[in-house]
Amino acid sequence: MKLWKRNLIVCWFGMFVTGIGMSQIAPVLPLYIQHLGIKDTAFIAQLSGIAFGVTFIISAIFSPIWGHAADKFGRKPMLLRASLGMAVIISCMGFASNVYVLIGLRLLQGVITGYGTACTTLIATQTDKENAGYALGTLSTANITGSLLGPTIGGFVGETFGLQNVFFITGGMMLIAFITTALFVKESFNRQDSKVLSVKEVWGIVPEKGLTVTLFITFFILSVAMYSVEPIVTIYVSQLSSEMSHVALMAGITFSASGFANILAAPRLGRLSDKIGAHKVMLVCLIIAGIIFIPQAFVKNTWQLMGLRFLLGLTAGGLNPSVNILVKKITPTSITGRVFGFSMSAAYLGVFAGSVLGGQVAGHLGVKYVFFVTSILLLINAVLVYLKVYKKVNIKQY
Repeated sequence: MKLWKRNLIVCWFGMFVTGIGMSQIAPVLPLYIQHLGIKDTAFIAQLSGIAFGVTFIISAIFSPIWGHAADKFGRKPMLLRASLGMAVIISCMGFASNVYVLIGLRLLQGVITGYGTACTTLIATQTDKENAGYALGTLSTANITGSLLGPTIGGFVGETFGLQNVFFITGGMMLIAFITTALFVKESFNRQDSKVLSVKEVWGIVPEKGLTVTLFITFFILSVAMYSVEPIVTIYVSQLSSEMSHVALMAGITFSASGFANILAAPRLGRLSDKIGAHKVMLVCLIIAGIIFIPQAFVKNTWQLMGLRFLLGLTAGGLNPSVNILVKKITPTSITGRVFGFSMSAAYLGVFAGSVLGGQVAGHLGVKYVFFVTSILLLINAVLVYLKVYKKVNIKQY
């Protein structure tokens, strides 16, 4: 087996588990906080929001830092650091004595993350040009799918095996990711520059600043779009379903439908990006995704919503890989880790912003308006990509 394929398999598993670890707490968090002694419903909601959001905010801050460390010391050491650190920290959540310890551990989880940044950088720099789109497309399915399936997995494990075991099982999976990374990931790393560069100095090296910013914005909006429905999907399914006893299960399947579609589509669209250009795939998928959000507001039953979420996942499979391919092509090798770190920061901020946006829009305007607002964001982003990415890449032919 070729080295890049072996690295891809190991990194895919690690990013998948990391995605689960970042998101599996969502459905069990309010119940676990109640288990830790908080009884007031309003206070539980407030603490749940803090505990869920703090991980992504802190991850956005530290992702560029770990990206720089990956450029300086190598990507494999960062993979080992992040996987082992998350294995320990997530397992400790199962032993939390009170809610403030839990929030503190969630904060530490945000600090220690960086597995995804290191994986993306490793695959981008170690894979030959002819297979870069396929490799990055396949890799992108891992974190997205793990994040989308995480709430369903967390809810199932919590209901079947107990709330604390959600953390123990996830920690155990991260430990397996650490062991497989240590044994099977091989990296040919040449330190490009040992000098510690400031953000301003890194930005000065970036050759295509406008294009890079547009790609960051695109990554942010994509994350907002994928997570805007997370706060309201259970409510929406309950409005559509006559069988109230199965709402949680139906909501989980509905939310995960896009993740399953993403697994199917991303590698194939990555291959297509290698052939016709990532900028073309990204623009078309953005437009289709923006359109698909609109009919989700008019569905009559849960099965229609599932079908549209599945179609959305197919289009999403061509978006994140396209961003990563273009970032790789326009970024000097010596700062690839730092730039991918900034890209991941945009994604983490998008996850947090999407969750907040969905809840606020649903609370003030109604659930259906979440889909309209998200559609508008994606279509505006499509116009921005056409003007700032598509035309420029067509001219320069990256």
